[in-house]
Amino acid sequence: MPETHSLVTEITRLNEMERHIIDRFIHRERVARDTRAAAASLGERVADQVAAFGGSWTFIMIAVVAIAVWMGINTSLRRPFDPYPYILLNLVLSCLAALQAPVIMMSQNRQAAHDRLDAQHDYEVNVKAELEIVALHAKLDEIRDQKWAELIKTQEEQLRLLTRLTRS
Repeated sequence: MPETHSLVTEITRLNEMERHIIDRFIHRERVARDTRAAAASLGERVADQVAAFGGSWTFIMIAVVAIAVWMGINTSLRRPFDPYPYILLNLVLSCLAALQAPVIMMSQNRQAAHDRLDAQHDYEVNVKAELEIVALHAKLDEIRDQKWAELIKTQEEQLRLLTRLTRS
């Protein structure tokens, strides 16, 4: 009876997720699932694309070339539309940064949420794998004990036969 009490005590200590894993283990259900299955909204897809493009060398090169062209045109014109110190260029770049930063942050927040789900899923799979390994060890121990009992029984039979042979 102490083993049952210990098991009940251990089960009451488990959190909801661990109980869910144990339940899936007992009922032989899979824990693995596709964590990327949720469809992204249009805004989320746009945020991901903006973040991917805004953080690329392509974007950096396009921005450098555009700034150089802007400055070159304004330097070469007799009446520049944005003379040095390029206040209009500064305004355009500030607006771009002001719009791009929150979109990139939305993408990063979405990625962080995916990472948390992936980490939780990895934990669930690892716990279930650990339970499966413990169950396999228990089965192997049971088979070993059965084989050991059979071996002892066979050895006792052989000793009995040897004893009978030596008496006759």
